[in-house]
Amino acid sequence: MSETTFGNRSATEPIFGRLLTAMVTPFAEDRSVDEEATAKLAVELVERGNDGLVVCGTTGEYSTMTDEENARVFQVVKDAVGDRAKIVAGVGSNDTAHTLHLTELAEKVGVDGLLVVTPYYNKPTQTGLLAHFRAVADAAETPVMLYDIPGRAGIPIAPETLVELAEHPNIVAVKDAKADLAAGTEVMSRTDLQYYSGDDGLTLPWLSVGAVGLVGVTTHVAPEQFRGMIDAAVAGDLDEARRLHRELHPVAKATMTRAPGAVAAKTILKWQGRLASDEVRLPHVKPTDEELALIRSDLEASVIASTIS
Repeated sequence: MSETTFGNRSATEPIFGRLLTAMVTPFAEDRSVDEEATAKLAVELVERGNDGLVVCGTTGEYSTMTDEENARVFQVVKDAVGDRAKIVAGVGSNDTAHTLHLTELAEKVGVDGLLVVTPYYNKPTQTGLLAHFRAVADAAETPVMLYDIPGRAGIPIAPETLVELAEHPNIVAVKDAKADLAAGTEVMSRTDLQYYSGDDGLTLPWLSVGAVGLVGVTTHVAPEQFRGMIDAAVAGDLDEARRLHRELHPVAKATMTRAPGAVAAKTILKWQGRLASDEVRLPHVKPTDEELALIRSDLEASVIASTIS
């Protein structure tokens, strides 16, 4: 792998790229998967700076889709993008057997990575987490990115658990959405795991302590700006990185704090003329009038104000 630098810090080129969007799954007006819109969005994101895409993750509403629909979206995005970007398939579940089934479906498509979330609702012990993640990594031939998001899963992956999991040759990366830079720093100092920010607004802080990139949602609506911020940070141009970080703050606020990310992202993409339909599946619903007003207010004072109608 090629060498890059972050300031004076040397780092190998990350396995899944630096800018990845956790893609929404476009639905038609009847809430069926719109395969044409899915392919079009995937291509556009790659053309606008993404070198990786996460498909059928939380933002992709995978948990409201059938296994067949998930597998079909894996295929549609892989066919649309080809080798121009890494495709990471969301295969996580709170059922290890189900995760293994989704893993099998994803590997038949030939994806580049597997995103495996902490089992949610069950709240297993750390020993249970070790067994779950190892079962997936043992069964898979594709590199695994762990997804640590206690706000949704109910429990974190403890640093010692991550250190143990890093010993598995198939577990190569972490998407961190628990905002604990100290814990992440400890794991990065003791392992070769590649860290990705899972909090859009904390991307620059994560990069500063050694993360390699971002798996984002706001990146749907401001891909060039996120690409620019990451590239500036990697090149050591912190003045430019900070400038873009601050410009992106209201965009991240609009996308990530006013309504669920999948809901807000589809709303903004429709305002940008990039999605014909902003349909979501229950239990998600479209934003209320109050939420819409807050999202629009945030964006009207942002760097992407001119892109929305």
